Amino acid sequence: MSQIAYYTEEGLQKLKDELQQMEKVDRPAITRAIAEARDKGDLSENAEYDAAREAQGLLELRIGKLKEVLSNARIVDASLLDLSKVSILTKVKIKNLKNKAMMQYVIVAENEANLKEGKISIDSPIGKGLLGRKVGDKVDINVPAGVIPFEIVEISL
Repeated sequence: MSQIAYYTEEGLQKLKDELQQMEKVDRPAITRAIAEARDKGDLSENAEYDAAREAQGLLELRIGKLKEVLSNARIVDASLLDLSKVSILTKVKIKNLKNKAMMQYVIVAENEANLKEGKISIDSPIGKGLLGRKVGDKVDINVPAGVIPFEIVEISL
């Protein structure tokens, strides 16, 4: 049983585009590769055929998983967000109390996370630790490098 996941409109569209690419472009390409390999003769010793069949299996698995994710996806309406606490799609500015460094992240669904863009997953240790907290709250978050104390400085869209 899958969990419901919340996405931005652009994040959900990206997933839909990926599914369409796999179904309309990748699937026919693999089917052609299998047909070409089959035309080359003996299938028992045909490495091209085996590789194409394996690629087809992996693609179908990815398509199935993506369809499941999409069936449980919900779009978050940013206008309805409560900015008094950290939630999905909020931008949160935090201060590392150990080294006084300021960081800013947008809390997003796991499939939309991209640290280079400042987007962290709601399922990451920092995302989980910040969820539901308010401005001024101090929270110790257990990350792979150890426990880091943070203070929430600002919450916005």
